[in-house]
Amino acid sequence: MIQEIETIDEFLAHRASDVERAVRAAAAAEIMPRFRQLSADEIDQKSGPHDLVTDADRLAEKYLTAVLTELLPGSVVVGEEAVHADPAVYEAIHGTAPVWIVDPVDGTRQFVHGDPGFCTLVALVLDGVVRASWTYAPARDEFATAIRGRGAVLDGVPLGSGSPEPGRDLVIATSHPDYTTDEQKRALLGLWVEGVAPRPCGSAGLEYLAIARGELDGTAFSWEAAWDHAAGLLLVEEAGGAHLTLDGEPFRVTGGNALPFTAARDEATARRVTALLTAQPEWVATGA
Repeated sequence: MIQEIETIDEFLAHRASDVERAVRAAAAAEIMPRFRQLSADEIDQKSGPHDLVTDADRLAEKYLTAVLTELLPGSVVVGEEAVHADPAVYEAIHGTAPVWIVDPVDGTRQFVHGDPGFCTLVALVLDGVVRASWTYAPARDEFATAIRGRGAVLDGVPLGSGSPEPGRDLVIATSHPDYTTDEQKRALLGLWVEGVAPRPCGSAGLEYLAIARGELDGTAFSWEAAWDHAAGLLLVEEAGGAHLTLDGEPFRVTGGNALPFTAARDEATARRVTALLTAQPEWVATGA
């Protein structure tokens, strides 16, 4: 088992490209051959009609679990599909071993409908801190990586989130109503004000990539599943962005966050979004 952070740094210095190759190989072997080729018996529902799983999800996660734990002996994998089968798997995030957090197909609904807006997400976490991440959109042939303290790149080109243009409406991607409580719905209504243009989110991983590229101003998400957020939040951080929960603290992949939370192109935007999430607009407060 890797015990020292310096050892993780050494691993990333020498083996990060091997992780990228593994992610690409998993997509080539298990995901892309099924893209727009799925039969009905390869698709299942989990919690509801918007929460789908396919053979591509299961087999890509199995592929990555085998390869990643071989690349980093002593590491463990917390994958979306493994946790669905056994929720106790999620507890590894709180352990001392290096943890690979894997979402084999982020945006399964888009994948099922033949939309290229899906990606594979992998993050390496140690002691609750995301140390590196890999975001691969195979149908778009885009690959983004981030290593803590070393920046973020998309297809080898450095990413910079920049800041929103003054005077323009902020475009904010928000949670699907199916994944929000009544209290969170009320908080999200705070974004329906002049100067903000909320819209439904797609693949969380690709929304984070859009922030890191400076194409989206921010998000307002209401769920904590680490496989949806770990990779993208580091990508945003290393591109110059920020993320905050409602209590003003950065999002923690280990959980216990005040929700909804935001990721944004810069800290000022993150603080503006959280302020809106904690202050309902007048028309909501009065019931107008």
